Amino acid sequence: MCRLYGFIANEPTRLECSLVVAQNSLLTQSDRDGRGRRNADGWGIARWSASGLEVVASTRPAFADRDFAAAAEGTTAPAVIAHVWAATVGDVVPENLHPFRYGPWGFAHNGTLTAYADLAPLLARTAYRVPHGSTDSELIFQWLLGRMPAFGVDPEAPARSLEALADVVEHVVLDLVRAALAVPGLTQPPKLNLIIGDGRHLVASRWGNSLYWTRRRAVSDCAVCGHAHARDLDGAYRAVVIASEPLTDEDWREVPEGTIVGADDRGEILIRDLLVEAA
Repeated sequence: MCRLYGFIANEPTRLECSLVVAQNSLLTQSDRDGRGRRNADGWGIARWSASGLEVVASTRPAFADRDFAAAAEGTTAPAVIAHVWAATVGDVVPENLHPFRYGPWGFAHNGTLTAYADLAPLLARTAYRVPHGSTDSELIFQWLLGRMPAFGVDPEAPARSLEALADVVEHVVLDLVRAALAVPGLTQPPKLNLIIGDGRHLVASRWGNSLYWTRRRAVSDCAVCGHAHARDLDGAYRAVVIASEPLTDEDWREVPEGTIVGADDRGEILIRDLLVEAA
């Protein structure tokens, strides 16, 4: 069922500890997560920099792949989405690895779109581009990109505001849930923990799986390694981390079921209850 990690800050930050070394790092979760499950069908790290978005990924388990640790060690960025995969739809091949990317956008999914066989043709009709792979997740991403213009967001450029991107995610999640529940004979509701970013904004949904977030203010020495991971900006440093499970012993807050949480590179936070909207 996968595990997600999202990070955004106002300063490039070294993220090796969160991804590899922390008490419950993403590497640890690839071997055994908080549910006792293994997420061993590959990994991916999307990282933004001044030169754009780069994705590194592998079909090997993160816990058994030295390249994951090397990629994490080499990740100093203001924004990152990372993912360890437990495949449910699609073969374990490179084109199916998360995070998916298009232009400035990175996207990952923790869950499964139930009734996918029924819904895929409908989503494909208005997808922004034809997916490269065969996962429900990538098709959701391309369908989400296709929905962006209706909310004033350009699929070819970063969003103008956190609120606009949150509007897109809100409607995509609710429309997918409604469409899945309308399929006759559905036995399991969809699980749609989505996370999307453009390097300046980050938005995630909790629908069916766990999700947490924490905020960091000012640069302090890491509790894991004892070193600072970003420049000292006289207390102006701001960062937000969103993850399927708490990674460290920081003060993590659980995202309620049926909620989206977002943050931007200024440290602004957005939390929106989708269950109210769905009522």
